[in-house]
Amino acid sequence: MSFEVSRADGITTVTLSRPPVNALDLPAIEDLRALFAELRADPPHRGVILTGKGRCFSAGVDTRAFSAYSAESRARMILGISAMVAELYAIPCPVVTAAPGHALGGGLVLMLCGDVRLAVDDDAMKLGLTEARAGVPFPAGPLVILSAELSPERIRRLTLTSQTLSPAQLLGQGVIDELCSPDDLMDSAIRTVRETASQPAFSLVKAQVRQHAISRLSQIVASGDDPLVEALAAQGRGAG
Repeated sequence: MSFEVSRADGITTVTLSRPPVNALDLPAIEDLRALFAELRADPPHRGVILTGKGRCFSAGVDTRAFSAYSAESRARMILGISAMVAELYAIPCPVVTAAPGHALGGGLVLMLCGDVRLAVDDDAMKLGLTEARAGVPFPAGPLVILSAELSPERIRRLTLTSQTLSPAQLLGQGVIDELCSPDDLMDSAIRTVRETASQPAFSLVKAQVRQHAISRLSQIVASGDDPLVEALAAQGRGAG
């Protein structure tokens, strides 16, 4: 299994665990989608913490695995990514993302699904939307997340340059909410979940402010279609 799940005091902690950088292949994406769907249907009393094992949150898509897949498996992975983030983004209880290290590409998209985002205060840590550099463009679902959570200027600068920034830089831009020491990261995440969950109207307000994005994500998943699938297929035919 590419992640670990623990439950205590009404909080479910999901720890990405696929060494060395917690990159996500097709089985990991499909397993996470199933887990997030369970948490969406039956949310824990207080909330969810999503973090990564080791010194990395997630490097996003496993590009080596993706390049080795058949066209059918690539299409399944692209659609699976959208389904995974759709489930995570719609979990009704508080979701706190806590990054102990690098969050790149799809890893940063997962972080952006959090209601509150924490990261270790480390200038050597890199966060960015590096899909253009990695050679794996965005599926439709992550694009919805970016549009909902980042300004157009921020999207343009991060996606078209593959620029990576430190947690402190993204804190200043409002992308991250709090910096922590490595030793305090999980304690801060637990405290944040408890404080956020103490608001009696939290779930209703979350549904209100995310309504448009959740609806669009649901449409993408229900359609079973993504322009990226055809674009990559056409690219393959051209290369042949």
